[in-house]
Amino acid sequence: MLLMKRTIVFMALVFIVIGCTSEPNEVAEQEQFTSQQQIQQENQVFTSERNKSEGKWDSEKNGRKEKTAEEEEEEESEVEASYELNENIWITPIDNANEKVLLLTIDDTPHQYSMEMADTLKELGVRAIFFVNGDLIQSEEGKEKIKQLDEMGFEIGNHTMSHVNLNEISAEEQRAEIKELNALIEEITGQQPRFFRAPYGKNTDISKEVVQEEGMQWMNWSYGYDYFTEYREASALEEVMVNAPELTDGGNLLLHDREWTNKALKNIVTRLQDKGYQFVDPHDIR
Repeated sequence: MLLMKRTIVFMALVFIVIGCTSEPNEVAEQEQFTSQQQIQQENQVFTSERNKSEGKWDSEKNGRKEKTAEEEEEEESEVEASYELNENIWITPIDNANEKVLLLTIDDTPHQYSMEMADTLKELGVRAIFFVNGDLIQSEEGKEKIKQLDEMGFEIGNHTMSHVNLNEISAEEQRAEIKELNALIEEITGQQPRFFRAPYGKNTDISKEVVQEEGMQWMNWSYGYDYFTEYREASALEEVMVNAPELTDGGNLLLHDREWTNKALKNIVTRLQDKGYQFVDPHDIR
């Protein structure tokens, strides 16, 4: 009897020991499985978030690259613009640009002598602004001249459609004089003019307003003589343009499409260069 009791107790103890030994392993395996599931899920979440983050980073990085490229292009543009227009007349250097410069401008183009004048300037390696009258480019011949001037590297400016005194016409007519010519020049060259010169230098509040709306700059000149009777001869014009009392650094020289101006042009340019002046490329004006 005593032996049977001991046997039962022994068997119970064995059962308990076995049970205590096996249960933790099952729990451990379950916990390990659960833990691995959690880790896998967490890894999936982390990977997903990382991919999103990397995608966002790549997007931001690409965005920054594009922005940087735009900034660099803008900076390069700013670097190329070595001069600015001061008081709507004077050419002022930016930073360390040469101060001893002049700007050459030619009004009432393209009439009889514009292309010859352009050839002379190209031969001399000098750029200028050709201010265009709209009534001179209504024909196909006139349009072709403007296209050629543009392709030669000259700046094309707006000198109104009909060369009228803006003070003598209505606000609506003033707007049409400027905007219609802008549209016509852009149609021919693919670019809208950056500079406007009012006939006779007679700017108005309306013309200045339109010019600003069109993203342009208006300019007058520091001196010019070829429209005065006493200088309608090549040698006389040459002498006064080269030795004018108004000649100074940053000067804005006014010439016209005229026979005597065409004849005097080469000597005017070369003699001013002999005095140490350089001619600004209008494209370098901000």
